[in-house]
Amino acid sequence: MHNNLNNITSQLLNAEISALSCDAFFDIVKKLFNFENYYVYLLNYEDIQLKYSSIKAEIGKTITIPKSISNYLFNDTINYTDKTSDIIKFLKYNKDNYIISRLKIKNTIYGFILFEDSDGIKEDIEAITSILSYRIKDLELSNVFKIQQKALKKAVEETNNAYKTIKAQNKKILAADKIKNEFLASVSHELRTPLNAIIGFSDILKAQVYGKLTEKQLEYIDDIQVSGIQLLGMVNEILDISKIEANAIKLVKRYFEISRPIIETSNLLMPLLKKKNINLEYSIQKDIDIYADYQKIQQILYNLLSNAIKYTNNNGNIVITVTNSKKYIKISVKDSGIGIDKKYHKKIFQKFAQLEEAFYKKETSTGLGLTITKRLIEMHGGKIKVESELGNGSNFIVTLPIEKIDEPQA
Repeated sequence: MHNNLNNITSQLLNAEISALSCDAFFDIVKKLFNFENYYVYLLNYEDIQLKYSSIKAEIGKTITIPKSISNYLFNDTINYTDKTSDIIKFLKYNKDNYIISRLKIKNTIYGFILFEDSDGIKEDIEAITSILSYRIKDLELSNVFKIQQKALKKAVEETNNAYKTIKAQNKKILAADKIKNEFLASVSHELRTPLNAIIGFSDILKAQVYGKLTEKQLEYIDDIQVSGIQLLGMVNEILDISKIEANAIKLVKRYFEISRPIIETSNLLMPLLKKKNINLEYSIQKDIDIYADYQKIQQILYNLLSNAIKYTNNNGNIVITVTNSKKYIKISVKDSGIGIDKKYHKKIFQKFAQLEEAFYKKETSTGLGLTITKRLIEMHGGKIKVESELGNGSNFIVTLPIEKIDEPQA
């Protein structure tokens, strides 16, 4: 008998989990002793579940554990072969011949096996069950891994399908975005021509080249000119952001004196300054040559100065300060306007950013000016920052390299 037990034990230990079902394990056990049916119950906190059985219709059945037998099931000191009558009644088995043995790993009982109509030797059943405890646990883990693997495979397939869907949608979005940018660029370009004519002819009328005008007429012409300049600025912003996002803007760099774009921009915006009676001052430490795109630097200054004018009250002050070191030049545009709350300091450089304060909502804006300004500065290898508090004005500081450097990728 002992040789037979050793042989059965060896077969159970060497059996491949992946190749065996629970029935296959018990087919090996049957070589040691006969039994009609087997039932493998796994313990939960308040119930037991029939997990494996030779009677397939019973598998999966869950039964609540009554308090009267809970100690028998969970107590490590109980020998099931001696205390089984209550369990058998609880399980409602009518057979007279059976063996019950616990499933245990180290000191943890996780279930039991019931052999029905068995004529085996009880002293051998503990040794067999000890091995079966590990093999059944391995089988459980193997099933769990298979379920996880199946779930993972399904998740991967769903992710791949979702990726394909997103990729297709992205293509449509990019195509629609391209059409939008082309449309905006086309419309903006067409709008600039009549706006330039409006601003140009208003300049001629204001100069009274073709005859004297009344004060009221001059006032109306001034309004036309200011509105035209503001509208032209908004159109230019829409056109520029479209070009930037399409990577269509290229820098044409050359050396020029930094005072030139500052003076020209100030003269261009003089009607807006006069309308609000804003005092503009310059403070240039040294009029040095800078290697940059002249038009883009002028546009940067235009955006910053027009913003300063827009958010400065009548009779306010704006100061443009230029300082330099060996490698960099700093341009500061400081105003005495309403200022910007610190919580908005990063937001104002985002596309279409609109501030919540009532003062800002009164002013027309695309929300693109500072976004474009930041991008143009970065294309030059520079940086921009803002120093401001609500009610205490704003100071925008631009730092640009003086000499020629490698251009950053657009």
